[in-house]
Amino acid sequence: MVVLAELAFSASDLAQVRFAVSPMWEVAPSFRLLRSAAAHPVHRPWADQVRPRMVAAGLDRGWLSELIPPTGYVPDFLNPAPAGPAPTPAAERDAILDSPADRVRRDLAHLARHQRRLGPRLRTLHADPRTRLAKVTEELETYWELALAPYWARIRAVLDADIFYRARMVAEHGAGRLFDDLHASVSWDDNALRIAGRKQPLTRRTAGTGLLLIPSVFTGPGLRTRTTLPDPPQLAYPARGVGSLWNARPLPRTDTLAVVLGRSRTLLLTELETPASTTQLAHRTGLSPAGVSQYLTALRNAGLVSAHRAGRSVLYARTAAAETLLNAAST
Repeated sequence: MVVLAELAFSASDLAQVRFAVSPMWEVAPSFRLLRSAAAHPVHRPWADQVRPRMVAAGLDRGWLSELIPPTGYVPDFLNPAPAGPAPTPAAERDAILDSPADRVRRDLAHLARHQRRLGPRLRTLHADPRTRLAKVTEELETYWELALAPYWARIRAVLDADIFYRARMVAEHGAGRLFDDLHASVSWDDNALRIAGRKQPLTRRTAGTGLLLIPSVFTGPGLRTRTTLPDPPQLAYPARGVGSLWNARPLPRTDTLAVVLGRSRTLLLTELETPASTTQLAHRTGLSPAGVSQYLTALRNAGLVSAHRAGRSVLYARTAAAETLLNAAST
């Protein structure tokens, strides 16, 4: 195996290795997947639901369509270094909005070298980053709400499980085993992280201190990296368990759960295996739209359901608390 990149680690660098869950790191690869005509072997159920909503919202021909090409480089400012272990989407959008103008222009120039030109929107972004970044973050919010937020509880469970597994590996075997197990192209040897297949060099002169490891469900089989001083280098890798992400879950014992929540609320929770609107839920369950709306409000107030704007509709989704409750009822 030919090593094409090698990142040296001092004791201080090793002490600053950390994990983070980053909503924005899921945006570019998921957007690419939606724009691809190929049927993805894992994410097809998600894409089939989301793609029509993305097209209806015009996101396939907006800012993201120019910022995220089908292959190759994605501007680094779209992936700000997470300040904590799990920043909110809003916090990451704020970080993008605060990107220095010179960094935005530098990233766009890099994108232009890869794509041979910039689209009309990106030329205006290059000319006036401060004003146009607000348009970019508005579109990022729209994309998040219709494509990722309704599914985030399920996605987050996979990401958290991956981090738990790897944190336990470090505790039991040390950081070297963590790096050797992270990805087939990654290895640890002689105080350095080695990555095979990377086209550009990776040195401490071009990367900050430490290392930020980001599990991802959409990044695909490969690795994605970001090295922008003074931020720590970021390495996004495929999370464990992605293959079963969209598998149908076992039906809970609704009889026991209905005693606590009521039959109709329990029925709605089980129907929200995939996010749905009030109209869709009424059609599936036979409940009246007014009744569905009333029950969803109660479930939302209890923290079991979240609501997400998708064009003219509102999609409802189960929260992590609801997933825990249903899993408990299934045992």
